Amino acid sequence: MKTLVRIFLALSLLGLLSACTIYLRSSSLSLGFRGSFDLSPIPIITRLEPDRGTGASYRPGERIRFVISLTQAGYVTLVSTEASGYSNTLGTYYLEAGTTLLPPPGQGADYYLVDPGSPYGLERIRAIYTNTQPRGYLSIRGTFSNDEFNNQIRIYFERNLAQIRDVAESYFYVSP
Repeated sequence: MKTLVRIFLALSLLGLLSACTIYLRSSSLSLGFRGSFDLSPIPIITRLEPDRGTGASYRPGERIRFVISLTQAGYVTLVSTEASGYSNTLGTYYLEAGTTLLPPPGQGADYYLVDPGSPYGLERIRAIYTNTQPRGYLSIRGTFSNDEFNNQIRIYFERNLAQIRDVAESYFYVSP
């Protein structure tokens, strides 16, 4: 009887843990709970990093671009989160499969500027991928906890009705 109870508990624990798989991608800090967003089991975003590399330092007011690689064409929304926790949508773009510098040529400015008022410290960048055109503009602006930020992405996915979704994260430092 004890053996059956142990097997049942082990299977129950295994079932609970299988819903939360943590992925680490070598070229970016892509920590995420894929099960919580119902993301593609195979990552679509295979690379996301600042133009100087993950973890590079930038000064307030400096130009910055991001390198992104996709395994298939789709829509990508880029969102930054400053050291203070303030998040801001940088833009939404249609991208072909392959590697692209963001912002892409012909879709706005040729670069982003690190906000001159940015606090020093870690700044995170998230790329949000969908295979269908977004319904309306995703605008994440404000200070959010990580759970609140993830909830904004979840709402976006629910409104968008995309069948294929992915999220990747990278970072850089704002320093004097």
